[in-house]
Amino acid sequence: MDAVDFLVIGAGISGASAAYELAAVGSVCLIEAEAQPGYHSTGRSAALYTANFGSPLVRKINAAGYGFFFTPPDGFTDLPLVSPRGALTLAKPGQEAALAALVAQSSPDHPIVPLSRDAALAKAPLMRPERFTAAAYEVGVLDMDVDALHQAYLRGVKRRGGALQCSAPVTALRRDGDGWIVMAGGVAVRARVVINAAGAWGDAVGALAGAAPQGLVPKRRTAMTVDAPPGLAVESLPLVEYVGEGPYLKPEAGALMASLGDETPVAPQDVQPEELDIALTAEWLETHTQVSVKRAPRAWAGLRSFVSDGDPVAGFDPTVPGFFWLIGQGGYGIMMAPTLARITAALAAGQPMPADLAARGITVAALRPGRSG
Repeated sequence: MDAVDFLVIGAGISGASAAYELAAVGSVCLIEAEAQPGYHSTGRSAALYTANFGSPLVRKINAAGYGFFFTPPDGFTDLPLVSPRGALTLAKPGQEAALAALVAQSSPDHPIVPLSRDAALAKAPLMRPERFTAAAYEVGVLDMDVDALHQAYLRGVKRRGGALQCSAPVTALRRDGDGWIVMAGGVAVRARVVINAAGAWGDAVGALAGAAPQGLVPKRRTAMTVDAPPGLAVESLPLVEYVGEGPYLKPEAGALMASLGDETPVAPQDVQPEELDIALTAEWLETHTQVSVKRAPRAWAGLRSFVSDGDPVAGFDPTVPGFFWLIGQGGYGIMMAPTLARITAALAAGQPMPADLAARGITVAALRPGRSG
């Protein structure tokens, strides 16, 4: 029976990044239920980086990872992980106060500035001018190369001596002395610490270990791509959204990607887009932009998983020894990955919160399992 210090369940961005950091302090086995890592959420993400999205805790975690994306460790990847995009936020009549509140979140490092309607239309000429009265622009929003980041973490795990096993769903977990025996893909692995990074299946894995559920709720989000209007310089467009509303659009490989920003609770599954969501997204596009959806778009859906307070969970279970939760990243898992991975490696190895993260006000208590009841 193979034996490791850390067994990480789930090879999406969360588990892969944690395994990478853990491999620097001990032996690691990373296991994935599917035939390929990142199949359910990571591989369906059109991630953007911004330090101004999310709860106060999420923003602290995102800000702490900013430097990693620009200057990753030597040998991590030869590809750029981020590139400029920008975000244009529009306000409909009556939404001006909400837009002002957004602008108030501006900081010297990540500014958000008001724009005139004409300036907004210059950045996003496909938007219908009668649909907004004011705008703001955040220059620091970046496109993220999710695949480059994910693959770099997976390569890094192997380079640091860790093992990756796909097509290995976990079927049993039991305590054995001061560690665990985990059955995955028909093979038993002994581990001192189990890291539960199983995404939407996090509570199901916790149940196998005898841990109380964290109240994890997977939520479906549907997205689609459509052809851009003729003559539109697609790649120069920013992300465009309306303040306080879910729908958004952005460039995607020469086309336009759009989503209602829907968060529909579902059971953990290989989630697929609903026809109604596709139709409503097309309607939103035709109502708010110059886009005409003339043929069936390419559509897909992904899972975003939340606990009740919307913040991530990272820490040892309060009653089950050696069982570490790393779940509930919501829609911020790609952005938070470098920071949460560092936190996981430190806490799982019995170390305190890294000093630079503690200085930002990120605490063990804020992330602890069980805090949401």
